[in-house]
Amino acid sequence: MEKLIRLGYVVRGLVYGVIGLLAFQVASGSGGALANQQGAIAAVGSAPEGKVLLYIVLVGLVCYALWGLIRAVADPLHEGNDAKGIARRLGYLVSGISYGLLVPATYGLITAGASAASNGAQNAQTQQTTASILSQPWGPWVVALAALIVIGVGLSQIYQGFRRNFNRQFQLAGRTGNERKWIVRLGRFGTVARGVVFTLVGVFLFMAAYQHDASRAQGIDGVLTALLHQPYGPWLLGVVAAGLIAFGIYSAMIRRVVKT
Repeated sequence: MEKLIRLGYVVRGLVYGVIGLLAFQVASGSGGALANQQGAIAAVGSAPEGKVLLYIVLVGLVCYALWGLIRAVADPLHEGNDAKGIARRLGYLVSGISYGLLVPATYGLITAGASAASNGAQNAQTQQTTASILSQPWGPWVVALAALIVIGVGLSQIYQGFRRNFNRQFQLAGRTGNERKWIVRLGRFGTVARGVVFTLVGVFLFMAAYQHDASRAQGIDGVLTALLHQPYGPWLLGVVAAGLIAFGIYSAMIRRVVKT
């Protein structure tokens, strides 16, 4: 079970690392395109031996999705039932569902199906789902609540990156001394960068609810595009991209999850 969980973390790291690399290429002016998770998976599939890698990614996504559900329901990390614990477990549930939704897209890419992962598809799906919910009388309230949850998850990750006992739930694969310190630093930097991205995803989603405009909802690629169009955009995008690469490296180094 621990090996399967570790594979899940490795695949999570691969996905974010590819997103970061593609974004860094754009920020440095060397070409490429901004991507979300599906775009990263499609990029992996286009690499040499891509189909083999996609099978590994598929298994890893299933493992990580199930691990998210296990953390939310069975609470093996002992988060508890207080407000703080419930919030964290809800975040695990959202994480499990989001990675689970990547499974059919990855399988579709392997089998050349209609649901194959592609860059931009995830963003379109987000906007379509948001539009469908907003069409209901209660829709704006539901979208706003979902936005607040995503913002909360993002802010929590930023806090985790700065907290003193960062890395309390993980052991790192075969690393001690200075190597471990640098990996933990990468983890802090990467966790903060991912938290910033998630927070902005939530902000865009809240704007969609407030303005009753589903086109305002954005995924990771939309957030990265928005950063690029800000003053000093390439620098902002470059820093976030480096952070996502750092997060990918850190995630791949997780050996096991330990009890709190």
